[in-house]
Amino acid sequence: NSYGQEEWLVPESAKVVVNPYSENQIATQKGTQLFSKLCWTCHGKNGQGDGPAGKNLKPKPKNFSLESVQSQTDGELFWKLSNGKGIMIPYKHSLNEDQRWQLINFIRTLK
Repeated sequence: NSYGQEEWLVPESAKVVVNPYSENQIATQKGTQLFSKLCWTCHGKNGQGDGPAGKNLKPKPKNFSLESVQSQTDGELFWKLSNGKGIMIPYKHSLNEDQRWQLINFIRTLK
């Protein structure tokens, strides 16, 4: 296990939360726009974890196309985005619930 890469555990109750925007193309488009404004600097333009601001971060920003990310439930990803951990800030203070779900929809396009 490399430094800082210990498992990021999510409460069981969060794992079963259903994405109210699942399969919603408009929400996905909005998520794409949000990602290109807020997230790409660390996570990279295509969500590969290779953004310019993320190069020296430990742990490295996640590559969203990895099976280890895509196999998580929408509820797990939403919880992580909302609550943050370490240098990944919690977005529940700056993005509303709709915007956070829109970002989850975008992450799903990176499979």
